[in-house]
Amino acid sequence: MQRLLFIITMVSWCTLHAQTPIYKSSLSDASLISPYYFGPNAFAVPEMLDGRVQRELRVELAGDYFNGYRGDHTADMSLKVNIPLWTDRVNLSVWMPVMEWFRNSDENIATCRIPEEYREEAHKGHLSGDVYVTADIQLLKERRWRPDWVVRAALKTASGGKYYLARYYDSPGYFFDTAVGKSWAAGRNTRWNHRFRAALSTGFLCWQTDNGRQNDAVQFGVTAKWENRYFTLAETFAGYSGWEHNAGNGGDVAHDSPMVLRTDLICHVKQFDIVAAYQYGLHDYPYHQVRLGVAYRWNVLKLKIEN
Repeated sequence: MQRLLFIITMVSWCTLHAQTPIYKSSLSDASLISPYYFGPNAFAVPEMLDGRVQRELRVELAGDYFNGYRGDHTADMSLKVNIPLWTDRVNLSVWMPVMEWFRNSDENIATCRIPEEYREEAHKGHLSGDVYVTADIQLLKERRWRPDWVVRAALKTASGGKYYLARYYDSPGYFFDTAVGKSWAAGRNTRWNHRFRAALSTGFLCWQTDNGRQNDAVQFGVTAKWENRYFTLAETFAGYSGWEHNAGNGGDVAHDSPMVLRTDLICHVKQFDIVAAYQYGLHDYPYHQVRLGVAYRWNVLKLKIEN
């Protein structure tokens, strides 16, 4: 586990120092490189862990629609893969928007300060997004009085393009977070196996805003879940808060503290998960998001999975 964390840390450091220079004049102010001014997938609030790692090989294909408050309409097709690494305590997760399609309004283009020569191109287009790679490590498993405890180390690539159209940052990022969670049985119906679960999360998130400058943020989140054999219903408040809005360098326009409220409903049908979600941007994330998807799970470790 220590070697795995060391490798991800070194890859993050090397990537951050090898990123493509940010040079477009109207986007050169570091305080503008934030979720408020970019597309919905530039550096969205990461989905929160609930204290557990994914114990099965799981592949999810989903479609998202983002309705921007200023007229940015984005749809994407996303892919996420969870891979157990020879044990039920360590999981490798990889996800990305495989392709996104966007339509942009004049109001949003002006707010994002897109250079004049690119404004026509900014009205409509498509591109692929950044890749996220995380190592999720289960430190403690739940017992009668003890919660689950998981840590996560993540790297975001700079593979997403069209920085000059304010779609992706064209710079890498990373985050480290940890979550604790506890479940309680609700009733004695063994057929449905109802459970209530609560979890808390905190961490550190970072992205580069120009050559030699980066924005550091504190992550936070809380979630409540109702689970049984057939479905999971979750309500989550999560976000992160960067330091640029408190900095002297144009900090009054940073808008680098995105916060979201998210509702997830997952229906479990044998080895399939039918996924539906709605996310509302509360602060510095000007988008409504709707997600529909399907996932398939393989018990490659031959574990006894309790539903």
